[in-house]
Amino acid sequence: MKIEKFVTGIISTNCYLVINEETKQTVVIDPAACPSYLMGHIKSEGLQVEAILLTHGHFDHIMGIGDLRREFPVPVYAHEGDRETLLDPSLNLSISYTDGYTFDGATYVRDGQTLELAGASFQVIHTPGHTPGGVCYYLENEKVLFSGDTLFQNSVGRTDFPNSSMSDLIRSLREKVMALPDDVKVYPGHMGETTIGHERKHNPFI
Repeated sequence: MKIEKFVTGIISTNCYLVINEETKQTVVIDPAACPSYLMGHIKSEGLQVEAILLTHGHFDHIMGIGDLRREFPVPVYAHEGDRETLLDPSLNLSISYTDGYTFDGATYVRDGQTLELAGASFQVIHTPGHTPGGVCYYLENEKVLFSGDTLFQNSVGRTDFPNSSMSDLIRSLREKVMALPDDVKVYPGHMGETTIGHERKHNPFI
């Protein structure tokens, strides 16, 4: 399994391609935008987009959905706790930065559910706090966690937004994310990669 990162959108969001190198089946995580260089890469490499996974519903993780799905009409997965966020431009903050953006038509997932996509198992870990429906996607066999805006390198996601909760976020981190092994590599929604072990030792919020 190969992971490629593209920094997209107006707030420099990490969009990830999770690629099965044998079949070219690909999962896209958090398409903040769908710039020509990203679409060009997908096409030039012959990647077959199979699904879009959202770690949460804020605008800077979802605004590339429309452009991406025009080329690849694939299902979009999100946690049911962010249904309202996806449908409300004030809750997903798009109205503050753009003319507003919403997405209707997600397939909603639950905590503990496993999505079998591109030959990999994506375990849904519900981590509310940054948003009510924030999730991390854990690939146990690959020892990889896509943490969205729940966990950053030496930091955590903001909780000064509508429906955010610092107490919920800290509980999610301590009870769920920190239950993972130290050698799990973390791919966050912004900034650089880290590991669970590093954050256990150095993150001041944990």
